[in-house]
Amino acid sequence: MSRGLNRFAILVACATFFLIIAGALVTSNDAGLATSDWPLSNGQVFPKMVGNLFWEHGHRMVATTVGLLTIVLMVYTLLKEKRGWVRKLSVVALGGVIAQGLLGGLTVKLMLPLAVSAAHATLAQLFFCTTVSLAVFTSKSWIEAVPIGEDKDNIPIRYLCSAALITIFLQLILGATLRHSATWDKQLPTELILAHIGGAFVVTVILGAAAITVLRRHKGNPFLTRPATLALSLLVIQLCLGLAAYLVRTRSPRDPQPLNPMISVTVAHVACGALVFATTIVLTLRAYKALPGVETAVDLAPTPQTS
Repeated sequence: MSRGLNRFAILVACATFFLIIAGALVTSNDAGLATSDWPLSNGQVFPKMVGNLFWEHGHRMVATTVGLLTIVLMVYTLLKEKRGWVRKLSVVALGGVIAQGLLGGLTVKLMLPLAVSAAHATLAQLFFCTTVSLAVFTSKSWIEAVPIGEDKDNIPIRYLCSAALITIFLQLILGATLRHSATWDKQLPTELILAHIGGAFVVTVILGAAAITVLRRHKGNPFLTRPATLALSLLVIQLCLGLAAYLVRTRSPRDPQPLNPMISVTVAHVACGALVFATTIVLTLRAYKALPGVETAVDLAPTPQTS
């Protein structure tokens, strides 16, 4: 295990989270077409960053930094990591950030079509998932974790967590589509709002069931209870932010420009959604590590002594 590799993987995951925030700021400020060229901005590498160009070109600079960090992470992993599947995942991460950059350029060249813009936001979450996973797999807690068994009569926690993770990802796709479906001066489509609300309800039920089940069955195991508790806490915050984002967004078409309350709440909603996704990724991966199934688990109970 390389502690330095794990710390660097965490750094890249944090930088990716910041990149998601930067992207949300571009959308909330309606700055996606602040410049019509790519990869340069107004024909320059370092243009004068005024107005909406600050958000758009700033987003590109953050994305470039994340791309360079991902290259270093891949090289670092190939040099230090012995597990082949982790090494391959680092290569996947590099491929993901390259694809994300090209898709970002395509959104500008095609003048922000909804399908491409939503795909760009969705791929950002998938790349975030990859970097978070690398941080988990290179951690000391993951490497030293010992599998335990579950009751055969219970629904496996790893299945509940997987269902929660998939549901959250689908909800993120809905959210990305909703955000890019209308600019700040237009009302959002009612059908997408209703779909997103329905998705929030499903996420609440499934993630709540998974986290509460973890806390009930394994309350003495912080390897599982910590991400479960954090996921539940973030879910409550996310629901409150979602309601607030809806209220301020319904008023924005009457504003002369995107105003700070709408921008701040919307970006916070996007950021918290990414954090819910990240903690659920950690919870799901740890569930598969610690609870692989009764048939493959290690029995930690002491062997009875016979006289």
